[in-house]
Amino acid sequence: MRLRAGRHFPRGARAAIMNPMKAILIAAYLARFCAACLLRYLNLRHLKRHGATLPDAFAGAVDAQALDRSARYTVELSRVALVQSVYDSALLLAFLFTPLLPLYDGWVDSLSGSFVVRGVAFLLLLTLAQGLLETPFDLYSTFRIEKRYGFNTTTPRLWLTDLLKSTLISALFLVLLASAALLLVQSSPDYWWLWVWGFFALFSITMIYLSPYLIEPLFSKFEPLGDPGLEQEIRSMLARADLRVQGVQKMDASRRSLHSNAYFTGIGRVKRIVLYDTLIEQMERRELLAILAHEAGHWKRGHIWKRLVLMEGGALLLFYAVHLLFAWGGLPGLFGLGQGSFAAQVVMVSFLTSIAAFPLTPLSSWLSRRHEWEADQFATDLCGMPDALASALVKLSRENLSNLHPHPVYAAFYYSHPPVVDRVARLLGNGWRA
Repeated sequence: MRLRAGRHFPRGARAAIMNPMKAILIAAYLARFCAACLLRYLNLRHLKRHGATLPDAFAGAVDAQALDRSARYTVELSRVALVQSVYDSALLLAFLFTPLLPLYDGWVDSLSGSFVVRGVAFLLLLTLAQGLLETPFDLYSTFRIEKRYGFNTTTPRLWLTDLLKSTLISALFLVLLASAALLLVQSSPDYWWLWVWGFFALFSITMIYLSPYLIEPLFSKFEPLGDPGLEQEIRSMLARADLRVQGVQKMDASRRSLHSNAYFTGIGRVKRIVLYDTLIEQMERRELLAILAHEAGHWKRGHIWKRLVLMEGGALLLFYAVHLLFAWGGLPGLFGLGQGSFAAQVVMVSFLTSIAAFPLTPLSSWLSRRHEWEADQFATDLCGMPDALASALVKLSRENLSNLHPHPVYAAFYYSHPPVVDRVARLLGNGWRA
């Protein structure tokens, strides 16, 4: 099954129409890229101007040396991210707007007469190649930057083992999902978008249930908390919020990194709490309780389901829009091609989506920050310890070398959490419900 584009246009007319569109697409992508670079520049300039200023609430917990390390860490991460962004963008534009795409598409097409096999091979080989090309950046970040700032504890052997595991698991899932999706496309050309969306939605929900038991243990070791008193306090606190969890576990995060975190996992009645061992070492008991009360707030306020519904609703609209694009038949022509396989057009759609979704990033970030404020409020109401949550956030910022001075526009655009200085000030101030 191949979808051919531009069949209603004479060859010369098609070239005259599509070449300007090709230039427009490249210009739109470069505009998106430049906007992202400008935001990064504003953020780093703001950090340079204000990075030495210590917020009042952080006095005594963060000193001038820690502020300087935090600023340098942020700058180094941003520089590597910029280089990787240039690298990825150059590879993407070269693949889509040079003969590479039609050559690759034609080569894959020659491997098999099966629509499903061709599609799976196209996506699998492209994904593996992308992962291989991005490996040097992961190596540099892990063994240079993270090591330089005292975070990295992983060994080359463990890093390689993780890479092989994650690659094999990702490849397996890609083959299974792509095979099923392409079979649905082949069997229902008019309504595949609905069936594929339903299949992906069901798979996503199923993996929320199964991942804690099938995937996560392949990478980390989970064991009982080892502190019956703390576990009982956690369960008692959650019981006041009418929440039940199957277990409270400790994860050996320190095998790979000294960064710290905690999270809820699962969905519905299948929930458990996971604490990084690094977090347990850094926090006092009341701070741990405050952090978990915040995480519980996400459940009680329905943030998990709201995000899931919003995500799946957006995916449904996207699948329908993709169906219309494919039915139109002119999608390959936008990229200067006369035709393209179904899988090739999926890559084209991904490119268009990355451009169209960029202006929506602040909206998604705003919604996430609003949920974080609500979870902070819930934690304050549940525990009555806003000072404990504030001190926990200060410690997390110090230990993770967080940027205390993000540019307001950059934070509004990208930050899924409110800037930590704002969160701490609100927790320690008055008028939480204002």
